[in-house]
Amino acid sequence: MSVSELLPERTESTGRHLLIDCSGPLTEQSVGQIAEVCDELEDADRAAFAVLHIQGVADVREQAWPGEVGIHLVNKWERALRRLERSPAAVLAVVSGDCSGPALDLLLAADHRIATADTRLSPAVTSGRLWPGMAVHRLVQQLGVARARRLVLFGEEVTAAEGAELGLFDRVVTDRAEIGAAVEHVAGLLGGLVGGELAIRRRLLLDAVATGFEESLGAHLAACDRTLRHQVADRA
Repeated sequence: MSVSELLPERTESTGRHLLIDCSGPLTEQSVGQIAEVCDELEDADRAAFAVLHIQGVADVREQAWPGEVGIHLVNKWERALRRLERSPAAVLAVVSGDCSGPALDLLLAADHRIATADTRLSPAVTSGRLWPGMAVHRLVQQLGVARARRLVLFGEEVTAAEGAELGLFDRVVTDRAEIGAAVEHVAGLLGGLVGGELAIRRRLLLDAVATGFEESLGAHLAACDRTLRHQVADRA
């Protein structure tokens, strides 16, 4: 399936659309795909945002992630995802169908997640065991222990409706023809965050989970000062 089939309503925006096949094992090419997107997002003249189109597999029960790889490659994958979630531009994820493998990793690293109504998401499994990658850390950090428990401890499949209730998906569309409009709407909202503003807001959100008020105050005051300076500059 091509990106154009996944996104029938193409627009003239400067977004970078990338189709990611979740059916195979982790490879150097997998890491390279993410690194290439990060290169473009870090170059403001090349892409204003990225859209990751996550393609599912025919039978998630037959998939083992990350496959027969060494820990060095796993480390490279995790660092590529960390770079992606810290990029200065927005990252959107669109998922449909039955998804496992790296799907959860990619969704949790994105700023906004859109799912079609037929989406069924399963945590990555290897040799019959839940893969204990950094998706576990992100799940707990973003959803809380109670909401993450069913996925982390039991590896339960999550439907689109259940994922929206948990907070995994920000929007569920009933028709794939709606994907293009949904992407453009979100890109328009996030596009107003210029420079490093988006990265700063992400950091403040994530730090709030594990950092006390006094420790966070300095970072928030710095962000406020930056906003005030932009306000002055806009008036000039």
